Amino acid sequence: MKRSTAEIVREYGPFAGVEKVHGLTFDGERIWFASGDKLNALDPTTGKPQRSIDVAAHAGTAFDGKHLFQIAEDRIQKIDPQSGRVLATIPAPAGGGDSGLAWAEGSLWVGDYRGRSIHQIDPDTGKVVRTIESKRFVTGVTWVDGQLWHGTWEGEESDLRRIDPATGEVLEQLDMPPGTGVSGLESDGRDQLFCGGGNSGRIRAVRRS
Repeated sequence: MKRSTAEIVREYGPFAGVEKVHGLTFDGERIWFASGDKLNALDPTTGKPQRSIDVAAHAGTAFDGKHLFQIAEDRIQKIDPQSGRVLATIPAPAGGGDSGLAWAEGSLWVGDYRGRSIHQIDPDTGKVVRTIESKRFVTGVTWVDGQLWHGTWEGEESDLRRIDPATGEVLEQLDMPPGTGVSGLESDGRDQLFCGGGNSGRIRAVRRS
């Protein structure tokens, strides 16, 4: 396994009226992040919030190219980013213990925090297709260039892990500085990973090796 210290290249926030950053996603132009009772759109170039959607937003966030998906307690909401309307709802696999959320290969991938696993689910029904075991509490989840990454957060320690999607084996680990938690995780599609900072109210961009 390749292990190194995470290189934080940029920090966003704190933001007015935002106490916690939960899940986040990137739609190619904006970072969307969940802050409890809102989904907020952020310009990654200027670092300024652009708009928000009033919707329950307690954990992971994902984008399938057209719609936003947002974990709200024990369910996952499908949201139209233009109107802010909730179009559909499916059950979340961990029944409220769900953490990260990602879209890849026509499926949603859901972090199961205390279950130390990632579930691949059908986005229309919520049915679990398969489960990948992890050895740590799973927070954010993202796919980029065929790589599956997830965040971990236990005590004061957080790291980002690239795992083998078939076996769950850790292939690479980026250790965050002590006290720097990772709540959500998303890729910019290139060489950066956006990390939600939980109670810090911040978002951090980390260089992907």
